[in-house]
Amino acid sequence: MIKELVKKNRSYRRFYQEKKLTKQQLMELVETARLTPSTANRQPFKYRIVCDEEENEKVFRLLGFAGYLKDWDGPSEGEKPTGYIVITCPENINDEVDAGIVGQTMLLAATEAGFGGCFFGNVKRDELKAQLNIPSELKIVYVIAFGYPKEEVVLEDIPADGDIKYYRDENQVHHVPKKRIEDIVL
Repeated sequence: MIKELVKKNRSYRRFYQEKKLTKQQLMELVETARLTPSTANRQPFKYRIVCDEEENEKVFRLLGFAGYLKDWDGPSEGEKPTGYIVITCPENINDEVDAGIVGQTMLLAATEAGFGGCFFGNVKRDELKAQLNIPSELKIVYVIAFGYPKEEVVLEDIPADGDIKYYRDENQVHHVPKKRIEDIVL
């Protein structure tokens, strides 16, 4: 069951913008993340939930979408995410591993609930922190965008030339090359 959930959990970048997420749906994701393991049980994260149109737009314009797709600036109107969770922690803590764990947990929970998301490290952090009034003692670690996926994502083996870059075909199907099991087990 978990393997199928992982296969369905893709980095979706286009969504049905008319299908809104609620604050309660995003709170459920944070509730699930809250239960994950934490280094030395520090539990350093605080989460900023965003799901109203005005704040969604503030977050949207401060994210970098799909670095490998050089001719694409991100989703167009009607395809934007309808919710975000901003993962923050105290400025003096460097905890990207645990942030990755809580982020992936939220993405898996979203997939199980019938929607999806995309993890963002390419964030204009200082601007976003100011826009969302995040307390000065906290830093933004990651942002996760959520919504109901409007795109098909296909996993495929990495080609013979070794190119790992994801791409979109002429039908806007998003292709993600993955290493084969025999290439990663020593």
